[in-house]
Amino acid sequence: MVGAGVLGLPYAMSELGWGPGVTVMVLSWIITLYTLWQMVEMHEMVPGKRFDRYHELGQHAFGEKLGLWVVVPQQLMVEVGVNIVYMITAGKSFKKINNILWPDYPIRLSYHIMIFGIIQVFLSQLPNFNSIVGVSLAAAIMSVGYSTIAWVASCHKGVAKDVEYVTRGSNNTEKIFGFLSALGDVAFAFAGHNVVLEIQATIPSTPEKPSKKPMMAGVIMAYFVVALCYFPVAFIGYAVFGNNVEDSILVSLEKPTWLIVAANIFVIVHVIGSYQVFAMGVFDMVESFLVKKMKFNPTRLLRIVTRTSYVAVTFMVGISFPFFGGLLGFFGGFAFAPTTYFVRFQTSLIFCQNKLVNIIR
Repeated sequence: MVGAGVLGLPYAMSELGWGPGVTVMVLSWIITLYTLWQMVEMHEMVPGKRFDRYHELGQHAFGEKLGLWVVVPQQLMVEVGVNIVYMITAGKSFKKINNILWPDYPIRLSYHIMIFGIIQVFLSQLPNFNSIVGVSLAAAIMSVGYSTIAWVASCHKGVAKDVEYVTRGSNNTEKIFGFLSALGDVAFAFAGHNVVLEIQATIPSTPEKPSKKPMMAGVIMAYFVVALCYFPVAFIGYAVFGNNVEDSILVSLEKPTWLIVAANIFVIVHVIGSYQVFAMGVFDMVESFLVKKMKFNPTRLLRIVTRTSYVAVTFMVGISFPFFGGLLGFFGGFAFAPTTYFVRFQTSLIFCQNKLVNIIR
């Protein structure tokens, strides 16, 4: 749940201001926890059937064809968008470490992104979610680590003398666009549950011990950690830097040097694992389409070609648009907000409506 989007929350606060910023953060935490609970409950709402994929639930709610068109494009946008942003995030962290430790030997950002891409080419050959448990665990630990470092180091720095809390933008138009972009940043940060059904599908389930019980226990734990990470980073980071904060809080921090280097190493380890969590959904869709529809043989060669090609595409987009803050707002508003706040809620309404009709019949 705790993704690299947390690093952009102080910047989002600088676009929103204290009142709207705190309100949006708290409401997003509550709403996304509610929609995530809906997803977990709907996983096995039809007796004898499990909705192991997001699009399967969409097809049940909206119909076979419409469900695919409503859900799949948006889910792909979310998963691909996360992977692109993680490419840039890792590259910027590599570059930050380079600038701190070897300032006399600067390396272009594109080369740092390339290093991350090469790592992902090898990890992408892991077959499924269960095979990345170790990588995912390391990523989870690292995400909590760099989030904690971000707000602790901000506290250590202290509030700057010339800090200002006036929202960014020199005119109303810039302020409106900044406000909307900030909403996208927050939506991106809270969009980690777009693969929740795929994850829940890996949990064994029986009528006596349905999968929703351990899944919901994990959700509650995850959101407790989210609160401990997101709120301090967002509020303390904004309090320290005001509207001068960078689009990634770790870029704003310079000292203590060893701690900032450690935080950026944590970020790199985290996005190495998290990239695969979101990429697995894309791999599953693409390979299922090629095997079932295009009649390709499910060979190792097919896996190597499709997955390496996908990593290459996200790498090319990442080096073409290396704007961390801008992409957070774009993907957050364009795809993450619909799938996180609206589609899930609409799906649950239609689902409940269908169940009510069946009961009446």
